[in-house]
Amino acid sequence: MSREQLVVQRARKSFQTGRTKPLEFRIHQLKSLLRFISDRRRDIAEAVKKDLGKSEHGTELFETLGLEGDIKLAVEKLAEWAAPRPVEKNLLTISDEVYVQPEPLGVVLIIGAWNYPWAVTLQPLVGAIAAGNAAIIKPSEVSSHSAKVMEELLPQYLDKDLYPVVTGGVPETQELLRQRFDHIFYTGNSTVGKLVMEAAARHLTPVTLELGGKSPCYIDKDCDITIACRRITWGKFVNCGQTCIAPDYILCEPSIQSRVVEEINKNVKEFYTDNPKTFEDYGRIINQRHFKRVMALMEGSTVAVGGDSDESQCYIAPTVLKDVTRESRVMKEEIFGPLLPIITVSGVDEAIQFINEREKPLVVYVFSHDNKLIKRVIAETSSGALLANDCLVHFTVSALPFGGVGNSGMGCYHGRHSFNQLSHLRSCLIKQLKMEGVNSMRYPPHTAKKLGWARFFLLKQVDVSRLRRMALLTMFAGLAAFVVQNPKHCQVIHPVLRFFRTKLSISIFSHSL
Repeated sequence: MSREQLVVQRARKSFQTGRTKPLEFRIHQLKSLLRFISDRRRDIAEAVKKDLGKSEHGTELFETLGLEGDIKLAVEKLAEWAAPRPVEKNLLTISDEVYVQPEPLGVVLIIGAWNYPWAVTLQPLVGAIAAGNAAIIKPSEVSSHSAKVMEELLPQYLDKDLYPVVTGGVPETQELLRQRFDHIFYTGNSTVGKLVMEAAARHLTPVTLELGGKSPCYIDKDCDITIACRRITWGKFVNCGQTCIAPDYILCEPSIQSRVVEEINKNVKEFYTDNPKTFEDYGRIINQRHFKRVMALMEGSTVAVGGDSDESQCYIAPTVLKDVTRESRVMKEEIFGPLLPIITVSGVDEAIQFINEREKPLVVYVFSHDNKLIKRVIAETSSGALLANDCLVHFTVSALPFGGVGNSGMGCYHGRHSFNQLSHLRSCLIKQLKMEGVNSMRYPPHTAKKLGWARFFLLKQVDVSRLRRMALLTMFAGLAAFVVQNPKHCQVIHPVLRFFRTKLSISIFSHSL
């Protein structure tokens, strides 16, 4: 029996004891994960520095800060997320208890990515723990220093049997994928994503695939180009361009191309100095294989900004490519590096057509003062997300589901969406052994009269909460009328009126949420 098989077997055996079901246990594990991040902040930063050349402050900002927020949100909201969720009834089930009960899926496999080795590996883990699952954590072997720290230190804080870390390369990942899981959560590229989905299909295992793609960025010629380019420069070159939601290429009219190049060049110098190679907040390409891949993408394109490189350090300067064509090599695959090509289009019509002719991206970016233009791009394109007048920041909003569509992925996570994604939302209906006369319409023989009653009882939806509000409102109005007609009873009735007014306000407020 392989090491991977033993680890999965042990996790499943531990899960089947029911230890993960009590909310107190889940909260304890989440708090332990939070303590791990706090205690081992320096170890995490040193590992990321060795892997990606990222500064300590950059690691906290882009790796652990959002992770801490996700954990704290899960601890605060877990009781609410895990509670039964009442649903609307029909007349046939009006007296029954009908609700959705979230329950754990079982054993989850989390395969992390190397570009943000902590955030994209441990954020799904937060959802898995909160939902009451066991989870096998497989960090990317490409970010080897982070993987080693995770393997050595995380088991000191979390339950070793329920949340083991498995390291290794392709053979170890393939062996893991041969095992049966209840859900697989993969972050990476679409090529490997297809292999993960193929392996999962053998066990009918559901998957969440957080992939990538070429996220376009359209700049309207009438927008504030200075601010637009400042935000694009930040969003593109953070983490040396190795961000799945980074703008992959710019679409703009020929009349503003030179201005866009000029503004981005100015911002690169402001953010990373005249020599980004020596600036601590500008990282490095993960390894030489990816360095060579990114450098090869520049072939046949005109460098407008940057272009410098040093293979010995895996350094590529922030680079802008102009006059790029649809057939250019840089447009054939996701860049995942600090190259920003500019493609000129005649306007928003051609930009939308260009986007729609390609695979659905993880994000569509649009910069414009015109709200109608923004809404048109939303209506006429499809992507995992759309962000107007900024870059990346939608990732920080826990209430927004983060994920792709089509070739950019399937499923979503963050906040409550992580909990739902890694839970089974179980339909529950509890009926009493009474009122058998009402049920007789469904028993044979089936007649036209019974069909008529069935149509009435089954097709008529009943909003119980609305009925409750109407009843409270009726009682409140009745008491108010009584007070008007009998003023001498005011002192006795006023507390009752206040009670019903409070109950009615709470009911209306709850419905609005």
